[in-house]
Order: sequence, then C-alpha cells, then structure tokens
Amino acid sequence: MKILVLQHVREEHPGIFRKFLKEDGHEWTAFNLQEEKTLPNIQNFDALWVMGGPMDVWEEELYPWLKQEKNFIQDAVVEKGVPYLGLCLGHQLLGEVLGGKVRKAKVPEIGVCRVNLTEDGLSGVFFDGISESIDCLQWHGAEVTDIPNDVKVLATSRECEIQAIKWGNKAYSLQFHLEVEEDTVSSWGRIDAYANALKKALGPNGLSILEKDCMANMKAFEKNAERVYINWLQTTARA
Repeated sequence: MKILVLQHVREEHPGIFRKFLKEDGHEWTAFNLQEEKTLPNIQNFDALWVMGGPMDVWEEELYPWLKQEKNFIQDAVVEKGVPYLGLCLGHQLLGEVLGGKVRKAKVPEIGVCRVNLTEDGLSGVFFDGISESIDCLQWHGAEVTDIPNDVKVLATSRECEIQAIKWGNKAYSLQFHLEVEEDTVSSWGRIDAYANALKKALGPNGLSILEKDCMANMKAFEKNAERVYINWLQTTARA
C-alpha cells in the first residue's frame, strides 16, 4: 500500500507503526501541514492516516490550513471512500468532518489511562484480539462529544465517552495513542503546549512520571499497536 500521512508537527509521526509498515513492505509519505502548502493528490495513495497535534480543530484563524485539511478529509473519506486511520487530532478531525462536535474536555486526559471497548468494539474487526480494557497513552484536552447515528463508538473511558469511532467499513480513528515508542514522551514533551498540559496534570515532574509509566507499559503498547495495525489492514482488504 501507499499511505499518505498528514502530520501537524514533526514530532507526531506514525511512531511504532513505521516498524510494521517497513516489515510488510508498505510505503508511507509524510506531509507536514505547517510546513508544506499544496496537499498531494489523494488518488495517488491507497489510504490516508492523520496524526495528532497540539492545535484544536476550531483554531482555523490561527491555523488556516485546518479548513483545507478538513475539506481534504471530507473528499478522501466521504466522497472517494479512501481507507482512513486517525489518531488524537486525527480522530477529532474525522469526528467533525462526519458531522460530529468537538469541544474542550471537561477533564483533560493526560497519562497512561484505561480505555474500555464497547459492544461494537468487541464485536468488530478493528479491535479483534485486543482485551476488553487496555492501558494506553492519553494526551488531549479536547474530545469528540457528539456523533451522527451512522458513526459507531468502539471504545470509551471514564472521562471521555468517545475514544474510538468507525464510519462505514474503511474509516477508523482513536482518541488515544497506540503508536508509542521509547522516545515518544521526551519528544512530545518539547512541544510547549504539551509540556504545559503535562505539568498542569501531573505536576512539575510530569515528564519523568509519564516516561516511567510508559516504559512500564511499552511491551503491551507495542503488542496492541501491532494487533490494531493488522486489523486495520484487514478492514481495508475486506472493504
């Protein structure tokens, strides 16, 4: 497959998924929306992945390219049926494009947190082989709060009801992060917005606390990431 990956900052890339893509011989092309102007032709790709970022979906005046990105996702996913995988901001963008609402979270989720699969999540292909409850990295202060009836919620948490969604047979997104690698926390911690949110949530030693928590869960993170990656490929093949 040839996958187009939309990045909002250099630090948020496909992470551990890069390893799986390389092993399987798939190609991926990164496009940084803050650094590049003209989006590629989606017809040259087999799938679209959209990564996370420190900006919010409603900050179109501050980040004018957000509107262009939403139109691009609309065209690719809704009009052309391109297989989609969104993470964090990529999840929120898909939710809004499909007609949902994204708002500031009442309680930001930052840290290693528990996510629970819904009945739709347990019965579908995307989370096949994943435990009913998993620990994962969360680092967000906004969330999808409303979705249309044709969008299915696949996972939820105590603080955030819509943790993963599915639309049709080819569009999936996650509020939480599965792509974690050993340097993910230190890398993201250099982004001012993330560093400030982390300090507010976990205190002045938040970075070291989160690094330690992630390292303790790294094997499980990689196992779950690989399983979901394989499942996503299966959904694109079935579709």
